[in-house]
Amino acid sequence: MSLHILRTARLTLTPVSWRDMEDIARLKADGGAFAMMLGGVRNRQQAEAEMVSDITFWAKYGTGMFAIRENGRLIGITGVHERPDGRGVALRFAIYPWAAGRGLAREAAAAALRHAHAAGFSRVMAVARDSNIASRKVLGGIGMRVCEHFMRGGHNMLVFESVAHKGAEKETPAL
Repeated sequence: MSLHILRTARLTLTPVSWRDMEDIARLKADGGAFAMMLGGVRNRQQAEAEMVSDITFWAKYGTGMFAIRENGRLIGITGVHERPDGRGVALRFAIYPWAAGRGLAREAAAAALRHAHAAGFSRVMAVARDSNIASRKVLGGIGMRVCEHFMRGGHNMLVFESVAHKGAEKETPAL
């Protein structure tokens, strides 16, 4: 998987693996990082089940979720996965609150989105609460546009999308 290591100006993104499990379990249990994610904070068993799903997605599609590190320290995750609500392949990102406010989520999410398009996904979507201004700024800042909305749990949810230019990418793999 070394071909899938992404480097940005400040970050290193590596495909999630069991070596990351302790760090990722802590991230997913952190309310500041994961409370607004679909399904909310995770316990250890849920984090492990998602790791299995993430590794399987990587094996099938050659892209997926990345661990985000700054100077060797895990600050979050980003990448694409198949949404459990059936809406399709979606970009997601979560970083610790102490790492927020410096553009790191945007930097990492942009790299992961480019990787997903290069792996063959011509359309990638993302979902954010309309009240989640930070996530909306990240998604808009990497070129994703609102294409629809829906209600979930009393919250207006915005659906963003990124569509690769025709001819630049392969067809979207069938899921």
